[in-house]
Amino acid sequence: MKLNKPVQALRMFYKPKTKLENLYGLILAACLLMTPCSSVVHAQDFPDQPFTLVVGFGIGGSVDRMTRAVSNYLAEELGQPVQVINRNGAGTLLAANYVLGRPHDGYTIFASAFSPYLSNTILEGNADYSIDDFSYINFQWFDEDLIALSKASKYKNLQELLEAIRTNPKTVRASVVRGSAGHLMAKLLLEVNGIPQENLNLVAYNSGGQARAAVAGGVVDFTVISAEGCESIREYIEPLAIVSDVPNKEWNAPTLNEALDVLGLVAPILPGSIRGFATTTEFKTAYPDRFNFISSALERTLRNPELQELLQRSNIGGRWIGPLQATDIMKTNFEIFKNYSYLLELQR
Repeated sequence: MKLNKPVQALRMFYKPKTKLENLYGLILAACLLMTPCSSVVHAQDFPDQPFTLVVGFGIGGSVDRMTRAVSNYLAEELGQPVQVINRNGAGTLLAANYVLGRPHDGYTIFASAFSPYLSNTILEGNADYSIDDFSYINFQWFDEDLIALSKASKYKNLQELLEAIRTNPKTVRASVVRGSAGHLMAKLLLEVNGIPQENLNLVAYNSGGQARAAVAGGVVDFTVISAEGCESIREYIEPLAIVSDVPNKEWNAPTLNEALDVLGLVAPILPGSIRGFATTTEFKTAYPDRFNFISSALERTLRNPELQELLQRSNIGGRWIGPLQATDIMKTNFEIFKNYSYLLELQR
């Protein structure tokens, strides 16, 4: 009987003494050889159907643009078609519940601005899930908030603005996006300065476009909002500070704590929108190899020079930080929002 090379190699370690033992050894060798082959076949079964990227916002928004820009390139790496659907509503609550309600097989991926929106849906008490119910693949687009004056406003700097809020209650107006990091940051500015919250006439809009239009048109004196989205209204605003620990090369403004240093104050730094992708934790726990496959595919996607060029032209972030760092960032930011969520409750 002629043996193939793998079986011959096994026979080097197993030397039978009888014909029966020889037959047993051949059967054992065949079983051992079949085991890894079965694992390979099982691994190759995934993926065998299209993927769905579920966007927690409407068509044309920042997360939607990011997801659609990535989707075709991701499909090439996954080896399967990728469709994008939108489940807008309730501050991403509807999309999160939709993803959690789908089969936990890896074919449904959640695309969202996980900070602040996932945190808010939990802290407001409407969500039945926690941040641990999701496993974060990557956060690729970080957007810092800008504190900016309307050029139509009579105030000239942050110190003058805060003093007016303190001494002339309800005369200073500000615009924010409801439930955003900018919303909470506006209230934190008052908190660290010892200014009563009710002194500021704060208008919370449901979209960034409305909040920016308000400051650009002089309806409000200042705004705290995504810096990246303010490019279109640059000529109508005067930047006062960037909510970050490092300067922003696009805006000639000090960091927030540099601006507050003249007052002898320090404020917690709240990040703006953090956008990226996640799966359910139930999926990752059941299929860790599939999760790693998707993660690796997204990493290769974001290293594609053609995609990076497209993202840069479209002013869309394209960072790869990976699951571990994304998870740490999500937990850290959730704790910040949790610790200061009482400030947003005052608005309700």
